[in-house]
Amino acid sequence: MPDEEWERFLRESVAGTADAPEEPSARAREVARRLSEEPARPEAWRGYSPARPKRRTGWYAVGLLVVLALLAVAVAPDRVTGWFGGGGGAGGPLAAESERPDQPPPGSAARRATPDEPFRGSPAERWASGTAGISVPTARATGWMSTAQVKGALERTQDFLYASNLEPGALRGEHPDKAIALINPHQRDVQDFLAAAFRTPGGKNDPLLLFSRFDPSITRPVGDVVRTRGRMTYREGERGALQVTADVTFVYPVAPAADSDEAGRTIVRRELVLNWDDPAEVVTEPGTFSLVSYTADTTNGGCENVSGYLTPSFGAGRPDAGADGGPEVDPYDRSTSMADRMKTADEGCGTATRS
Repeated sequence: MPDEEWERFLRESVAGTADAPEEPSARAREVARRLSEEPARPEAWRGYSPARPKRRTGWYAVGLLVVLALLAVAVAPDRVTGWFGGGGGAGGPLAAESERPDQPPPGSAARRATPDEPFRGSPAERWASGTAGISVPTARATGWMSTAQVKGALERTQDFLYASNLEPGALRGEHPDKAIALINPHQRDVQDFLAAAFRTPGGKNDPLLLFSRFDPSITRPVGDVVRTRGRMTYREGERGALQVTADVTFVYPVAPAADSDEAGRTIVRRELVLNWDDPAEVVTEPGTFSLVSYTADTTNGGCENVSGYLTPSFGAGRPDAGADGGPEVDPYDRSTSMADRMKTADEGCGTATRS
């Protein structure tokens, strides 16, 4: 015990105010000795435990994958969408057609259409429906039109494609008033053609050159879905016109009008070139276009048909491939231009390799 503590004890004992101190145990004396021999430490040393920095390797890996995915999309968007069922996958819907494909769609199992599965066994199984299958380009100022005007012209072109090839009434053979209303009424040769085509169809006055229509007494649609695939493009035409080209394939599921378990498909590919003219240069009406050219290639719609209606064959009525000696044609092949396709058509009625 230190001398100071002993003297304090003696003074308090004489006064009768202190308790006798307990002598530290041997263990306490040992602990006191160790503490006195250790160097001084900062006040808070007992509460400090240095933490090891955490390695965030997981987030770095995720970031790297995102960068690689974005790079892949930029290099090959169609292939990437296929990985997720939106493009090249075996069963997912195809990505929109942004340019002419370089080869026909892959072959599929030879399965005929049925009323329950009208598109089975055909590339149209993966095509979009209605106008959703027609790719519309981004609008930009062209010719006499501003960006907003080009956008409106593209939308009205799509309206014409719907009214002439997809509108249920027109498909039932009704007069396509909404479609005709979009054609420049001052284009005299076209108006004469339209009048003759619906009055006395046949030969050169064939409404099927511009319109898809079926005779409801002979043919009925299967369901209310028409599959489509195609695209629109545009450029500046003559006299500053906005010239739009639409190249679209329509696949119609059909059946005989009488009750039947039969079903089939009629396939029509159309290329339409039209001008949205500058009213300062060409006599026209607001919201109408002038036809430049129009071509159509039809499969299972009636070869050399002059009735004004598409007339598909069913069952035993279908010709065998090459039976008539004409060229074989794949109606789903969009890798060839319509100009090349029409050269084949000039050889006479061909036979579809698949429908």
